[in-house]
Amino acid sequence: MTADELRAAYIEYFTSKGHAEISGASLIPENDPTVLFTMAGMHPLVPYILGEPHPAGTRLVDYQKCIRTGDIGDVGDPSHLTFFEMLGNWSLGDYFKREAIALSYEFLTGAGWLGLSPEILSVTVFEGDDLVPPDEESASVWRSLGIPEDRIHFLPKSDNWWSAGETGPCGPDTEMFIDTGSNRCGESCRPGCSCGKYFEIWNDVFMQYNRNADGSYEELERRCVDTGMGIERTVAVLQGKRSVYETEVFVPIVAAIEKIAGVKYGDDEKTDMSIRIVADHIRTSAFILGDDRGVTPSNVGRGYVLRRLIRRAVREGRKIGIDATFLSTPAEIVVEMYREAYPELGKNASVIAREVEAEEERFLSTLKKGEREFEKLLPNLLKNPRRVVPGRVAFRLYDTYGFPIELTEELAREHEMEVDRGGFDKAFEKHQTLSKQSAEKSFKGGLADQSEATTRLHTATHLLHKALHVVLGDHVKQMGSNITPERLRFDFAHPEKMTPQQIARVEALVNEKIAEDLPVSMKVESVDRAVEEGAFAFFNERYDEQVKVYSIGDFSKEVCGGPHVERTGVLGRFTIVKEQSSSAGVRRIRAVLDGSA
Repeated sequence: MTADELRAAYIEYFTSKGHAEISGASLIPENDPTVLFTMAGMHPLVPYILGEPHPAGTRLVDYQKCIRTGDIGDVGDPSHLTFFEMLGNWSLGDYFKREAIALSYEFLTGAGWLGLSPEILSVTVFEGDDLVPPDEESASVWRSLGIPEDRIHFLPKSDNWWSAGETGPCGPDTEMFIDTGSNRCGESCRPGCSCGKYFEIWNDVFMQYNRNADGSYEELERRCVDTGMGIERTVAVLQGKRSVYETEVFVPIVAAIEKIAGVKYGDDEKTDMSIRIVADHIRTSAFILGDDRGVTPSNVGRGYVLRRLIRRAVREGRKIGIDATFLSTPAEIVVEMYREAYPELGKNASVIAREVEAEEERFLSTLKKGEREFEKLLPNLLKNPRRVVPGRVAFRLYDTYGFPIELTEELAREHEMEVDRGGFDKAFEKHQTLSKQSAEKSFKGGLADQSEATTRLHTATHLLHKALHVVLGDHVKQMGSNITPERLRFDFAHPEKMTPQQIARVEALVNEKIAEDLPVSMKVESVDRAVEEGAFAFFNERYDEQVKVYSIGDFSKEVCGGPHVERTGVLGRFTIVKEQSSSAGVRRIRAVLDGSA
């Protein structure tokens, strides 16, 4: 079974079981300051898991593009990826453990679906602790389906528990593993062991409890189910491959890199590692650049992650003999492979090719400058009897010339020196603190953050959006937003700097609508109908058949899934703190309510 076939089969199976297929969300979370990218299939659905009704109902299924960069340094081994696809199905207060597990089991073992032998299936459930009892209910369901006791493993919270944060919804999960047949640990081996005997294929999460501020747990009245199956890993298991890089998901990308470099995958482990890094990073970069909420390489936030991916791919390409720009070729292959499942890639193909090549050229120029600067420093560095390149020197090469620390270390080794990595890390940490660069965190925020402050600011963005249309014209188009409990940031298409008079008019109009204490209402309808009625709906997103449309009196109407107040009168005074350029043709407004900065 190929990735395309698995994706289609999963959707077909769950829609046949009464689940509504919904569209996957952007890789760029809207109004979520706590994460850089969508990190899991459940991420866009957190508001609905927390209680907000979903327009499509209580049974949902989709496939979602995800990025995780926390273990980017591990990419290059046979299994780690930065970009991956996640299949998911949800029950929002509908069915619970018995039906969820039965659905998972049928899809895994059913002759018309994956057809895996039940004999190679092992599962884990929560073993319980002093506060929450063991998940005997899940274990009982597995027994009723024929899984013997010796293949049902009770594990602690570190293995079989999900929570969104220190407080709030949480609960046990049950994970499904394929026994690969290998056994390097003897009888003590169990699912979760890193030896490779057990391969996780699916996870069902049961949001059964609420964790209170005092650490106690209580049963939720509305219980939800979230499940996740990674496409790349599952396909590798189904095809009997040792690595995701041996499946059709990566083989065409690897072949293109082999051809450019004049090397053969499988001949040398160091070469293989470089090829895997290039293949993973260019696939991820293509998806970031191809997203309709567009990110381009930069020195902060998401743009920094993208720049790091492209430049690391360039460095690995140099290790296998590629000295010129080359990444646009495998990027084109990524587009062709995925354009049917993700049409935005085809639509943005020219942007992907242009930005990848431009970043490669910038980096190659950077490398030449950095190498020349290192050669200038070399005579003095060699005088040091300790044969150590000071951390501050290595950081200056990085900070001033963009020269990667890894390359400084390579050049140092060529001259039998080493770099004071601790000193470099200390200087880099200070730099990060001063520049307030974004760090990727575990997620709970954004649309999931329905605190009073965030909700007020989110509602204010609707008023701001409409006011900009009134004052500047209909060409204004929302290009992005970011909301924290302290402030809102709103990016919009506009060709020139706003005048002080225009800023004052927008601010006054928003405050006028706040003073009118307009009602905020919501209805569910098709996106076409919403647009016909004058609602804003941007980002060229693939909307579901039914969407939520929020109206603020007769002033504003917008397709949106975020939290909103009931009336504008509770917002307080709106103040535009700053108006500035964000990028070519895009302006950025920062604003606060009630003077909070």
